[in-house]
Amino acid sequence: MTETTLPARSDSISSGTMLADRALLRVAGDDPRGFLQGLITQDVATLDAAAPRWGGLLTPQGKALFDFLLWADGDAILIDCEATVAEALARRLSMYRLRRAITIDPAPGAVHWSPDGDTGVSDPRLAELGRRWLGAPAEPATGWLEHRLSFGVTEGQAELGSDQTLWLETNARELSGVSFTKGCYTGQENTARMHHRAKVNRRLVVAPLTEPGDRTRATYPELGLMVELRRVEALGDALVPAWLGAALATPDPA
Repeated sequence: MTETTLPARSDSISSGTMLADRALLRVAGDDPRGFLQGLITQDVATLDAAAPRWGGLLTPQGKALFDFLLWADGDAILIDCEATVAEALARRLSMYRLRRAITIDPAPGAVHWSPDGDTGVSDPRLAELGRRWLGAPAEPATGWLEHRLSFGVTEGQAELGSDQTLWLETNARELSGVSFTKGCYTGQENTARMHHRAKVNRRLVVAPLTEPGDRTRATYPELGLMVELRRVEALGDALVPAWLGAALATPDPA
């Protein structure tokens, strides 16, 4: 697989701090780690305060409903998610509480990003995405969307869809969005089967903007880009960064 790249990013990319389109939820109460461990794709039991993780909440068939980053906050867990879906995510998680004493509430603070520097920690999906941390609200960042797409990384319901895309088709395996050793969670059976036995036939990719079609998930006319779900043998003009090229050139696990 030949690596392909998009045009150079604009100079305005370097201005980072608060990601205004993100929100925080705090999961606390009676063993929040154990509660989330049986629901989401990531290993929450071993989550460390200095190393957030990207994960997802799936349908029983293994399709993405929500994606988010997880941060340890003492015994509680902070969920760094899209602001527009935070309420829906909280409601969905609340469905699984039953009589368990778990609280899922909006948390104060903001999510911050910088393309470089020493503040915060590396984005757990891809170090090239830059640094991320939690703190008080501040000036909004500029250039995050362009920066993220330039590395072929997709996120959020507009790009991943809701109950539309199998979790491994979002490149979750390559971007450290799933644990294959943690045990059962919602959607685990099909996700594990794809990983161990079957080829991932489609991938979410970033490509230069053309006429949208039935495989198009999101368009960004101001950037001249779009996100599509394409078959791996027909990626065409899609961006194939090094991390994706390596995955496509490596046989799936037997």
